Amino acid sequence: MLTVTQLAKQFGISRTTILYYEKEQLLLPAYRSENGYRWYGDKEIERLNAITSYRSYGLSVASIKALLNQTGKSQTQILKDHFNELENEIQSLRAQQKAIVVLLQEPTLLEDNIVNKERWVNIMVAAGFSENDMVKWHQKFEELEPQEHQKFLESLGISEQEIAQIRAL
Repeated sequence: MLTVTQLAKQFGISRTTILYYEKEQLLLPAYRSENGYRWYGDKEIERLNAITSYRSYGLSVASIKALLNQTGKSQTQILKDHFNELENEIQSLRAQQKAIVVLLQEPTLLEDNIVNKERWVNIMVAAGFSENDMVKWHQKFEELEPQEHQKFLESLGISEQEIAQIRAL
């Protein structure tokens, strides 16, 4: 039997992660001693091994819970859904790469403020971005680099009001 700390060390994860899994009803201790210690046996260790494997594939806690408890969708369907989500993400990243390649082929476009909103949208569309992809791109830019996002939008000659609308996405 292992304590939370011992289990965390064995799996190379934090105590907090194990306690979170307990809170989410994903991993429960075999029993709790009078002093409140949680104890985990072979069954729980095996379950945590499955949880960490699924997490390494990028599955959400909710999906893992459904898989382990055999509720809702089948394992095959959950994995197929996750595969499709990953495929969509990959396609979106590839579109972003294409947009960057276009800019790299004409690096002076941004430096000389030749790119305006219309030109930028055309570049994004040519790179395969949908309207939804462009919204996600702006959301991620805003999340990661809000000040640079503001400067970028200003460089496109967009009005302050429109910049505020874009940044509020």
